[in-house]
Amino acid sequence: MPQNTNLSTLLAQHEGDLLTAWLREQAASGARTMRVLGEKDAREQSAQLIAALRTGLAGGGADSIEGSAWEQAREVLSRVSRDGAQAGLTPGETALFVLSLKRPLFALLRRQAGTDAEALGEDTWSATMVLDRLAVYTTEVAQRTRDEIIQRQQAEMLELSTPVVKLWDGILALPLIGTLDSRRTQIVMESLLERIVETGAEIAIIDITGVPTVDTLVAQHLIKTVNAARLMGTECIISGIRPQIAQTIVHLGVDLQGVVTKATLADAFALALGKSGRSVSGIAR
Repeated sequence: MPQNTNLSTLLAQHEGDLLTAWLREQAASGARTMRVLGEKDAREQSAQLIAALRTGLAGGGADSIEGSAWEQAREVLSRVSRDGAQAGLTPGETALFVLSLKRPLFALLRRQAGTDAEALGEDTWSATMVLDRLAVYTTEVAQRTRDEIIQRQQAEMLELSTPVVKLWDGILALPLIGTLDSRRTQIVMESLLERIVETGAEIAIIDITGVPTVDTLVAQHLIKTVNAARLMGTECIISGIRPQIAQTIVHLGVDLQGVVTKATLADAFALALGKSGRSVSGIAR
């Protein structure tokens, strides 16, 4: 029999009063959890956690919150942590949702224990261990959720940062901005190949004017992209070869394997028009 059955019974007997005191404590502490989740949801989640705390103490004790008896408590805190993280709460702010229960719970324990210092000490220690473990759990879930949000946002930003633009019938342009790495190169290739399939383009211009530096790794990524497009029957032109980048490529001894390069996007576009049998003439003034 778990040693915290008495504490569980105490929670059941004073559940309503404890909930009221806890909500008052959350409001007084200025915890952002209540403001972010809303008063109604905060009240509902708080009530559910007290009930889950009672069940966990009765069935699993305070030594661990990993057992099945604590499943309900973990589910409640997972919802709070995920909702808080998505709303912008830090893991620490989410943990305060649990830790703010300490003051009203300890006050209840003192009133019930009276002069029995030993019982008060045991119950206070058990309550402290449980609440601290639950707070750590909320921090872990909140951090995982934040990491997932950041990874998803990074993936979305990578997709947005690699637009494939149709300049003319049969001519695509892929302006690159920022550093190229293996992950982004994969997205670049996928975006370019998908547009080639959609448009049937014969020429693709890869503009690296916005790429700050070109090293051996970046050059290899560019070659992979060009080769992938060639396999689809599309010729690539690399534009944006500034003098500094040209010197770097020569210094590194990188062989672009016969890839046509141009200094500017305008030059590359003019070349692409010529290859497709078109030309642009100036307007008489």
